[in-house]
Amino acid sequence: MELAHSLLLNEEAYNQLGEFQKAEFIFEWLQFLEKLLPVTSRADIRENQKKLVEQLTSLLNNSPGPPTRRLLAKNLAVLYSTGDTFSVYQTIDKCNELIRSKDDSPSYLPTKLAAVVCLGYLYKKLGRILGNSFTDTVGNVLKAMKNAESQGRYEIMLSLQNILNGLGAAAIPCHRDIYKAARSCLTDRSMAVRCAAAKCLLELQNEAIFMWSTDLDSVVTLCFKSFEGSNYDVRLAVSKLLGTILARALTSKQITASTKHNFRRVSLEDVMELLGTGFLRGSCGFLRASGDMLKGTSSVSRDVRVGVTQAYVVFVSTLGAQWLERNFSAFLSHILDLVSQSHPKAVQSAMDAIGCRRCVSFILRATVGGLLGEKAQIAAAKEICQAIWKLKKVVDAAISDGNLETKINTTDVTASQHVLVCALQELGSLIHGLGTTAAPLLQDSSTGVLEAVISVILHPSISVRLTAAWCLRCIAVALPSHVSLLLDRCIERLSALKSCPEAVTGYSFAVAALLGAVKHCPLGIPHGKGKVIMTVAEDLLCSASQNSRISLQRMQAGWLLIAALMTLGPAVVQHHLPRILLLWKCIFPSSPKDLETEKTRGDAFTWQVTLEGRAGALCAIKSFVSHCAGLLTDEVVQRLLPPLPSAVDLLTQLSSIYKSYGNSLKTPSTVYRQKLYELLAVLPPKTYEGDFSAILKELVTDLTVTDSQIDASAFLLPSLCHENDLLLLGPLLQETDHRFIEEQLLLGNSIAGGSLEYDPYSIYEKFAKGDSVPKPLPPALSVISAASRLFGVMFSHITESHRLQVLEQLLNSIKQTKGSRQQIVQLHVVSAFSTSLKHLANCKGSLGSEEVRRSALMLVMGALESNNPLLRCAAAECWARLAQVVSDSAFTAGLAQVSFDKLKSARDVVSRTGHSLALGCLYRYLGGISSTQHLNACVGILYTLSQDSTSPDVQAWALHSLSLIVDLAGPLYHVHVEPTLSLVLMLLLSVPPAYAEVHQSLGRCLNALITTLGPELQGSSTAVSALRTSCLLGCAVMQDNPDCLVQAQAISCLQQLHMFAPRHVNLSNLVSCLCMNLCSSYLLLRRAVVACLRQLVQREAAEVSEYAVALVKESKEDFTPDVNIREIGLEGALLGLLDKELDPRLCQDIRETLTHMLTSMAVEKLSFWLKLCKDVLAASADFNTVASIDTTQEEETAKGDDVSVLTSDSDDRFHPFRNPRWSTRVFAAECVCKIISQCENAGSAHFDITLAQERKQRDSRDDFLVLHLADLVRMAFMAATDHSDQLRLSGLQMLQIIVRKFAAVPEPEFPGHVILEQYQANVGAALRPAFAPETPPDVTAKACQVCSAWIASGVVSDLNDLRRVHQLLVSSLLKVQAGKEAQNEQYNESTSTMEVLAVLKAWAEVYIVAIEKQKNQCETHKHSLKIVNSSEESYRDVTFSASGLLDLVQADLGTLSKLWLAALQDFALLTLPPEYASQLPAEGGTFYTAETIENARPHYYSSWALILYATALWLTSTGFIVVDPDEGVTNLSRPVTPTTMCQDSSTRPLVKSPEDVNTDRFHLILGISVEFLCSPGSDAAMENIIACLHALQALFDVPWPRSKIGGDQELGVELLNVLHRLILTRESPDIQLAALEVVRLILFAAQEHVKEKRRSAEVDDGAAEKETLPEFGEGKDTGGLVPGKSLVFATLELCVCILVRQLPQLNPKLTCSPAVPPGKHLLLSEDGSRLVAAALVILSDVPAICSPEGSVSVLPTILYLIIGVLKETAVKLRDGQLPLTVAASLQALKGLLSSPMARAEKSQNAWTDLLRSALVTVLDCWDQDGLLQELDEISLLTAITVFVMSTSPEVTTVECLQKRCIEKFKTTLDSKDPLVQCKCYQLLHSIFQHPNKTVSYPYIHSLAPSIVGKLQETEKAKPENAAELQVIQEGIKVVTALTAAAEEQHRAHLVACFLPILISFLLDENALVSATISAKNLHEFALQTLMQIGPQYSSVFKKLMASSPTMKARLESAIKGNQESIKVKTSKHAKNTGKSSSIQLKTNFL
Repeated sequence: MELAHSLLLNEEAYNQLGEFQKAEFIFEWLQFLEKLLPVTSRADIRENQKKLVEQLTSLLNNSPGPPTRRLLAKNLAVLYSTGDTFSVYQTIDKCNELIRSKDDSPSYLPTKLAAVVCLGYLYKKLGRILGNSFTDTVGNVLKAMKNAESQGRYEIMLSLQNILNGLGAAAIPCHRDIYKAARSCLTDRSMAVRCAAAKCLLELQNEAIFMWSTDLDSVVTLCFKSFEGSNYDVRLAVSKLLGTILARALTSKQITASTKHNFRRVSLEDVMELLGTGFLRGSCGFLRASGDMLKGTSSVSRDVRVGVTQAYVVFVSTLGAQWLERNFSAFLSHILDLVSQSHPKAVQSAMDAIGCRRCVSFILRATVGGLLGEKAQIAAAKEICQAIWKLKKVVDAAISDGNLETKINTTDVTASQHVLVCALQELGSLIHGLGTTAAPLLQDSSTGVLEAVISVILHPSISVRLTAAWCLRCIAVALPSHVSLLLDRCIERLSALKSCPEAVTGYSFAVAALLGAVKHCPLGIPHGKGKVIMTVAEDLLCSASQNSRISLQRMQAGWLLIAALMTLGPAVVQHHLPRILLLWKCIFPSSPKDLETEKTRGDAFTWQVTLEGRAGALCAIKSFVSHCAGLLTDEVVQRLLPPLPSAVDLLTQLSSIYKSYGNSLKTPSTVYRQKLYELLAVLPPKTYEGDFSAILKELVTDLTVTDSQIDASAFLLPSLCHENDLLLLGPLLQETDHRFIEEQLLLGNSIAGGSLEYDPYSIYEKFAKGDSVPKPLPPALSVISAASRLFGVMFSHITESHRLQVLEQLLNSIKQTKGSRQQIVQLHVVSAFSTSLKHLANCKGSLGSEEVRRSALMLVMGALESNNPLLRCAAAECWARLAQVVSDSAFTAGLAQVSFDKLKSARDVVSRTGHSLALGCLYRYLGGISSTQHLNACVGILYTLSQDSTSPDVQAWALHSLSLIVDLAGPLYHVHVEPTLSLVLMLLLSVPPAYAEVHQSLGRCLNALITTLGPELQGSSTAVSALRTSCLLGCAVMQDNPDCLVQAQAISCLQQLHMFAPRHVNLSNLVSCLCMNLCSSYLLLRRAVVACLRQLVQREAAEVSEYAVALVKESKEDFTPDVNIREIGLEGALLGLLDKELDPRLCQDIRETLTHMLTSMAVEKLSFWLKLCKDVLAASADFNTVASIDTTQEEETAKGDDVSVLTSDSDDRFHPFRNPRWSTRVFAAECVCKIISQCENAGSAHFDITLAQERKQRDSRDDFLVLHLADLVRMAFMAATDHSDQLRLSGLQMLQIIVRKFAAVPEPEFPGHVILEQYQANVGAALRPAFAPETPPDVTAKACQVCSAWIASGVVSDLNDLRRVHQLLVSSLLKVQAGKEAQNEQYNESTSTMEVLAVLKAWAEVYIVAIEKQKNQCETHKHSLKIVNSSEESYRDVTFSASGLLDLVQADLGTLSKLWLAALQDFALLTLPPEYASQLPAEGGTFYTAETIENARPHYYSSWALILYATALWLTSTGFIVVDPDEGVTNLSRPVTPTTMCQDSSTRPLVKSPEDVNTDRFHLILGISVEFLCSPGSDAAMENIIACLHALQALFDVPWPRSKIGGDQELGVELLNVLHRLILTRESPDIQLAALEVVRLILFAAQEHVKEKRRSAEVDDGAAEKETLPEFGEGKDTGGLVPGKSLVFATLELCVCILVRQLPQLNPKLTCSPAVPPGKHLLLSEDGSRLVAAALVILSDVPAICSPEGSVSVLPTILYLIIGVLKETAVKLRDGQLPLTVAASLQALKGLLSSPMARAEKSQNAWTDLLRSALVTVLDCWDQDGLLQELDEISLLTAITVFVMSTSPEVTTVECLQKRCIEKFKTTLDSKDPLVQCKCYQLLHSIFQHPNKTVSYPYIHSLAPSIVGKLQETEKAKPENAAELQVIQEGIKVVTALTAAAEEQHRAHLVACFLPILISFLLDENALVSATISAKNLHEFALQTLMQIGPQYSSVFKKLMASSPTMKARLESAIKGNQESIKVKTSKHAKNTGKSSSIQLKTNFL
């Protein structure tokens, strides 16, 4: 194929190929040429033009296929338009000549067609350049059309369309001729020709004014004729033509002079009348119609009516939304008039009425629902309301007049019914779509929406009553706050008007519909409503027999209410179950004898009532089984069973009853059957085993009843076919935008589809997907589908002999009928049998013996050759399921053989299609029928069939079947891939485009082949690349196909290719193809486009987005006007599409695509994304009543004006999005939240304004979120104050995220302030409406979270400003205190639980933050005392805000603490395991009711943790001391309601002591924490765990709880074990640190306890000898620790776990293993170091809770760990700082060594031995080879010093140890590193000062000389830098200390050595000026030391001065010269020492 890539055709290569390859080669070359010509230079083209033209024109004679001829024509046109045009006339002549040719043979046809196509494209591209030649061409083409066959007519029409397009107004001379030709084609017998003619006429009307002026009527009539017998594509094309022409006629202004005299203005009425005529009378003229009317013959054919319906929609869409807004009332009255009584013929039969109503609903939905924005929709809803009121008046008048004349004028009443049904349906759908944004509409009393709807509930027509009920249901779903009110209102009317039949049915429908709405309202209804409804229902049922006039209605109403009640679920129903079961038992006769007496007694009316009642009861029980499965215990099932046998008995008697009482019982008995079958199908078959044979008998009768004339295949079969096979049956069964009306055309003429009045019980069920109104089928049909379902269930449960009997019976009944009746019986039987095979396959059952199989095979075989394609399809599926159930390879092979034989012999289309599909289906269920030869045979036969060009149907079915086999044969198919691919390509290139179904099957084949090849397609071998090229070629052919569904196939093939071989798919072409089809009128194509985009953007979002914009900029042609990609990018276009689209699956895909684009691009294109979201959110701002605080308005208006200059479309001046729906706005708000989180991951500059501004200045392309903060706040504000509750929730969520993320961003221009402070007004304004009384609780609960986040964020420091938001929380707290009595009656009780807990949680958060701030402040306060007072003011601010915040909470703390405790108590009860359910309080808890316990649980789970923490903090702050006088309230056994909280204590019988109250609270908090921490689910939020641990920390912060836990060792151990487990399962360092802190406190509590015991023992036994004191602490006097009971053991376990996890080298088992290389030091992370440090602190405290013997047993472990950490982490750091872990281990070591146990007499010796060993270990660290350079000597020296200083002298004064220690100091003193020397001096300083001389003297003797020696050396080498200076200073300090410590007799000698050294450091005045800083500092330091020492040892000093005058002189000059400066410096120095000492505190371990 690479050879085809050249400008000129490579003829050499071409000629070597076979016939089929030539076609491929040519296509590939033409494709390449199409891309090459536009980018080739003009000169090159001119050079090769002659040759190219020759090659291209010669191809015309090679009979090119359809795709090839189109490409050929395009290339010729492009060649002439870019090159020279002088030879173009020759080409045109040549084409004309080919067309004139007299050769009519089929082989010559492609050449003629190619010539026609060429002409079209040449004129389209070159247009007027071609001058006048077009008249001849057009004449010639039209002449050729007279005897052309359908393909020719099709191509000629399309060519004429192209010619007209190219010539524009120049073609006027030919317009009439073309018009005549197209007229005849518009009613052609070939549908493809009709479509082409419609396109041609659509092009013609652009210039041909006569079409929409003088000839308008005839064009319209012609279109109506064209609709007759049309298919979906024709209806789409012709309705587009008709709608466009009428819109043009209405809006046209320009009338040329010549046509003026006979031109009439067309008004809207005229246009509507024209369309109405078509809708009502069809295509026949006026005369014909009237004749028909007289005869009363057939009504309008359905396809005309559906076509006209679509034309209405096109007409309105063309005129646009604004036109519709202006003319809505006229339009509405016309549309509703179509079903009114002014046209009785349209609605004379029920079928017609339902069909017409559907069409009218569709027109309204597509226009009002699809075009108008929310504001306009509200206006439309008002108009519809007016229409309802008008009709209501007419009805009232009719009824009242009728009463006067005692004869009701029924025609008027029924006249209004269809209009009302349509109006109510549209009103319901409108409000449902508007959601809570419709609130203002309902509040508008002048419109009276609810009044209007409720008033027609009493309409005489049942369908109006039902639709009104459905409309109420929509209102309830849209506005959940109305559900309770509406229910109350309807129940009240129902009780009041109990004796009016219309009211009983109407209001019961309404109540049932509202109950059905509850499950769509998350906030529910009050629990008590169930009781009320149950009472009303019982009352109706009991009173049914009192008044025969309304007994039927009451019976039906009562059961309907009970059935609807079941949808509320088990929580409500369980309370009423006994009463319901009693009613169920009573409605059926208790024995067969009773049934007999019933039969003898009744008359037709009583039977009607009885049957209605029993059907209702069956329905109620079915509803119970489906909605309350949780209540179906064995006991309940046993109580359900008794009435079933008598129900079945009645079923068997029905026919005889029906015979006795005549026709009036026909419908009730059918309904009874249906309901019984439906109930039995959901019950377990075991429950009615005894009645199997009776039921089956009835089922068989129902399925084979011969008088049924209705062909129900369209209802029964689609669910039984595989969805992929339905694609074969044309667009009617596929999902399209017009499915709602097109559905009617599937059905026979006798039935129009479902409607609500056929089954009132469907009003409470969930809506079917995508369908708004439920549409149950007529009972005659429903009973058949119920019967076939039940048959399916039962067949799998009966015995084999019984099965055989049933199957034979079914076969016989099929044989006995003839003709169409036979087909109907066959249809019923196959659907039932197919269902039973499905069940058998699901339960893995077997079919039975040989006979049963044979009968089954006969049954299916007959259907496989039926004339009905749908039945064939179902039979093929059934055939395969049969093989699946039998699952015997011989049987399967036999089935396949049957099909093979049939296909070889049969010649008729029916059997060939049926059996070829059967082969494919066999593969579907038996994945690759294993033998390969079988596969070869299958493929061979299907190859042959797919090339049968005489029948497109056979081709399509065979190819479809082949695609199934390719898909399912898997790797076995690889051998066949190449030939199959060649076949597919050959057919793609040769099958005429009119056979779309063949192309669709080819597309499926190609898709399956690509999937089979899979990732292999990436390969680079020649074979693979040839396959890949073929796949791409196939996709290209399909992309060019005119059929949209084939294009959709092409897109999904390319999507597959892109997945497997992304490098080989041209992304820019693919993206441009996707953008072009984004707004296609075909749903399946839009779905394919978005699904493909969704996949592409996961990998290459940025590229896809760029290609889309580039495409729009390049494209010269008019790019799809619906999508404005140029300005808002692909992302904006998708958002726009999301707003218009109604298909849920497509919307979901668009959302996912946008989310993927956002995640990968939002950070780079930040402004763009934020602007998009802002545009969507702001588009609704005009609709908002809330005034926003807005500064940017003027700028925006200015921008807007600029834009409007550039865009011609004046409508979209400001907004690319006009009035987006609320769901789109919610999505935009969610996007903003996602953008914020993306930025958070992208870097800190997004949340740091200073950094962001700097980087923005450096590179203006950079963009940061913080720079858009104003927009973010504004968007959140707009969303949070919208009418839509969902949007308010999203807006508040956004606000919360903004507050959390930006709270800490400082404002650079005002230091000490944060950037969010300027938006406090906006935040306050956004929150305030959420606390209004009418706001739904979920919004208020969310707003509470935002309030607490805002207050806690610390953004606002001024209390007065905070008060605004604080006040909101206070107001909601008052609401909480009001208690259950003040609850909202609108929603379920659990919603008030939600609101209360949200308020308490918000307060808890604020309180926690206030306390934390206060803590931090105390710390900073302590710290700041050491800092100079310059920062005093800012400090004052801080204290003010924190204490202020606490003051704010303090006022309400008393109340809050009680409420918090009550909430925790509730939570504790709710977390009890189910087996304690009986112990829960009967009336519920403080904040939940017993009935709504399940709904309340999640709210407690989401808020308990913070409440727990706050409560613990509060108890801590009171120190468990404060006990209210009425604290007896917290009695755990009886929870309190908030109202009893404030009662006087005297009224309460039981008052607990403060100690008990505190104990209860302590255990409450501890219990909740331990229960949660024992097993926090894997989904438990981090915040909850941390809050829980913090609560425990707070609890143990005060003495009283510590005494509790310290005194209860078991409790402590349990808590430690829980924490240990938590640390093992949670990796988060925050959690682990918090847990360790709790451990430390538990240990501390235990220490306190032990101390206390020892103290009291000492006090008691003060007189006795010390020896007899009992041993306190663990280990008693044996030293043994019991695991599981020992606190010490638990603590050690936990610490070891932490240490070993951070430093695996500590584990002795690991150290030997190769996993840990010895001696490698690991630098821990910061968190790791903190954890290790915390664990070490705990370890050093452990001995304090042991007895002396116990301490001896734990000491080795502790020492091992502490020294281990020291060894492992003592690494040199750059700045000489100690690592945190080292500091901690030294601190721990010091704590341990100074433990009193080391000196206690019982343990002293053991300790001494162990400590010596430890010291040896430390010393040994030094001697490990090769470690010196890494090890930090300072740390080890410090450790040695700690040993020397902290232990008793006998530990370290052992000679060998002392020697080694001194040795270490010596080596260190000689270190080259000044830092090390310095530290060494400091350590020696402390050792030299050791009070015990046995310790200090050996060191002094060994080390002092070398120190003094070092100082003497420095006289010569002055210090170079600060470090060296410090060494000398430390040296001087050591010697100073030495002199102080020396004995009297040696001191003088020492001083005499020391003074000269000091004086040598002094400088004279001259030297001082030029000296280095170090020298100067040394000079000062020496001088100071001299000043101190001189006075102390004055005698020695004086002697020395006298003996050395030079020294004296030096000293004097120094003192004089520096007196002034010393003053200054000393004061500074004093300050500095203070500062440095404060820093030293941390590292001073001594």
